[in-house]
Amino acid sequence: MRKILLPLLLLLLLTAALPATAEGTDEDWSLVDELVLFSDDGTLTLLTPTEAPVVNAAREDFIDRIIENGRQLYEQANGRAQRAQYAGDIYVCKNFTTYLFRQNRDDFRMAAYPDVTLVIPDNLPSAECAPYYYGFWWKDVPASEGNPFEVAAQFIYNSDLSKDENMQLALAFMKQVQRGDFFQMSADYQYGVGAHSAIMISDYDPETNTVHWMDSNMLGKKINGERYGYVQYDAEKSIEWWAEAFCVKRRGATLYRLRDDIVYADEAQ
Repeated sequence: MRKILLPLLLLLLLTAALPATAEGTDEDWSLVDELVLFSDDGTLTLLTPTEAPVVNAAREDFIDRIIENGRQLYEQANGRAQRAQYAGDIYVCKNFTTYLFRQNRDDFRMAAYPDVTLVIPDNLPSAECAPYYYGFWWKDVPASEGNPFEVAAQFIYNSDLSKDENMQLALAFMKQVQRGDFFQMSADYQYGVGAHSAIMISDYDPETNTVHWMDSNMLGKKINGERYGYVQYDAEKSIEWWAEAFCVKRRGATLYRLRDDIVYADEAQ
């Protein structure tokens, strides 16, 4: 009986210490600083709740809108290849990611530069990539000129290391993928050779060892001599599949991530 009464008494004391709430309303348990756990022998443990991570609602909204627009283009394509031949075709891989960014950027700013329109850098020209291949670097545009991205992680093949050592670094790089990352690589893999752009739509999943993404023109075909590419949404592959694509001499990959100070344009000061 004593084992039962002690926990009940302590629970009553804890409840009495809480602020009263209006009749018919929910109790405000958010004001409780500690949680009480009782064991079978009547002893108690006080647990302090872990603080929830701070979420930047504007930044998350920006990412949500980009991903939603990608889903819409995927559904509009309805499995049909889209022209990806000319500089103005939005279904060229980098054009696709750039288009989605530009469709949504006007509602957002960086808190540090509230008067500057957001921009997405072009790929670094081939001549400036030497001795590496073109495709896994963007131009170095400063935030003060509107670039809201930072390099979150990068893999560059190191010829001083073995192939296996490079692969381990490439896999470690892919484990850093987060939802909303703009992914850029120079690859030599089953779908072709050269640069490719994608947007990651989920964090790396350690349980499945995969990432999910959306893109255009990774898969494609020629129609009447012109390139046509397929839009992918919620595509999924293992990180080994990705690493094998860019873990090649003179090639690499970069994760570009939106800064933490993204704010709504109408709230920027």
